[in-house]
Amino acid sequence: MTESSSHRPSILIVDDDEVYRNRLARAFVDRGYDVRTGQDFDSALAHAQVESPEFAVVDLKMPGKSGLELVKSLKDIDPSTKTIVLTGYGSIATAIDAVRLGAAYYLSKPADADDIVAAFARAEAPPLQPPDTEYKAPSLARAEWEHINRVLSDCGGNISEAARRLGIHRRSLQRKLQKYPPNK
Repeated sequence: MTESSSHRPSILIVDDDEVYRNRLARAFVDRGYDVRTGQDFDSALAHAQVESPEFAVVDLKMPGKSGLELVKSLKDIDPSTKTIVLTGYGSIATAIDAVRLGAAYYLSKPADADDIVAAFARAEAPPLQPPDTEYKAPSLARAEWEHINRVLSDCGGNISEAARRLGIHRRSLQRKLQKYPPNK
């Protein structure tokens, strides 16, 4: 990530958890980064307006404005800033929002410096190529059988509870379970 031996990449770490923020900051200093930290939207924005970082690590949930708002503001200041969003409350919807707003990647907490560096590297890698071999999708009957057995396993083998979760009658589920698994 360095362009020359004297260049130290800059990173902004923003998290309201002081202990976590300081631990990450120390780890990035040890890796040769020029580190700045912020505890919320306002302090992070102040750092970015003085000198835009090359990299940013932003917590999703902070007091005041959210990490998603910060991702957008960092992109507005400098579109080349690569941002990773960290959260302890991961969901597909917020991950999609983060990427749409300009985040390079999305990680669940607790993530350490190695996880974050790897995420920055993955974000710069080309998209995965589809495999050369053709994927043969399972039949609908096979997919249904596997789904039923996964739900039954999640219910600890309780057929009544599995039937309730699947939205079918208990006797119908028992009949389906008596059949052998369909061929793939």
